[in-house]
Amino acid sequence: MKAWCVHAWGEPETMSFEEVAVPEPGPGQVRIRNHAAGLNFFDILQVQGKYQIKPPFPFTPGAEVAGIVDAVGAGVTEFSAGDRVLSITHGGAMAEYSIGRIGMTFAIPAGMDFPEAAAFPIVYHTSYFALRKRATLQAGEWLLVHAGASGVGMSAIQLGRAFGARVIATAGSSEKLEFARSLGAEHVINYSDATWVDQVKQLTGGRGADVIYDPVGGDIFDLSTKCIAPGGRLLVIGFASGRIPTIAANRILIKDIAIVGALWGTYAAAHPEYLAEAQRALAGLVQPPKPRCYPLDQAPTALRDLANRKILGKAALTIS
Repeated sequence: MKAWCVHAWGEPETMSFEEVAVPEPGPGQVRIRNHAAGLNFFDILQVQGKYQIKPPFPFTPGAEVAGIVDAVGAGVTEFSAGDRVLSITHGGAMAEYSIGRIGMTFAIPAGMDFPEAAAFPIVYHTSYFALRKRATLQAGEWLLVHAGASGVGMSAIQLGRAFGARVIATAGSSEKLEFARSLGAEHVINYSDATWVDQVKQLTGGRGADVIYDPVGGDIFDLSTKCIAPGGRLLVIGFASGRIPTIAANRILIKDIAIVGALWGTYAAAHPEYLAEAQRALAGLVQPPKPRCYPLDQAPTALRDLANRKILGKAALTIS
């Protein structure tokens, strides 16, 4: 089979497209004939050697796929050959075949095509965990979503609306703001405008946002503490800006707020049953927008576009 391989830390363009052996499913695993693979920003970091998980060389990056079950390993009764599935693979996705583990592989929800399904699990599971489990977002609360045109931002907007919240989204261009609005954001703000904090306060009647979803960090985190409501929860999702911010504990006390980490992957690893529970809740709850698609052999171009913030929502590789 063809697969993208990383033999040394570098850039997406240094990956090699190679012929490798088709993997065999072990006990509790299925082999998937991939039709699409979802792309995430952390894929770039992993290729560069900047991600916290560093697999041994050579490795094939990519963490989510959708396709048809091709073979099943010992003890597998949940799926059989021919089933349409999506899977969180934690590696090996940028290839014609991948191995999916039971408990991390699910039937594709009705109405989703392969690219939509491949682009679905990580961002929607992340936002479901953050908003429901960590922030306990309630109907009627104000939710401020930063980077609203990113994959995680997109999913947070849609899920926030589905949970009955009033959603404000920020982004850095008019095109991205319109995309966030199309997803259901009630208000959109360009965070390159120095007045965005005041705009959030004005929209919320001076109170501030009850929940702030921040995958950016840096200055965005710092300024978010100025427009959060008393009793508000500031969700730390990631640090796309490149700077990991800090906050003095007395500010947390004086403002009566919570700074809440939301590391979905670690929680899911410690609570294996949670993934199936979340997937059941998510199925049919939202309809993800179609990802921007690239053929498998254009994976470096797709990752470069993702790194350069040229993608609205998610990107996926299509595999014929």
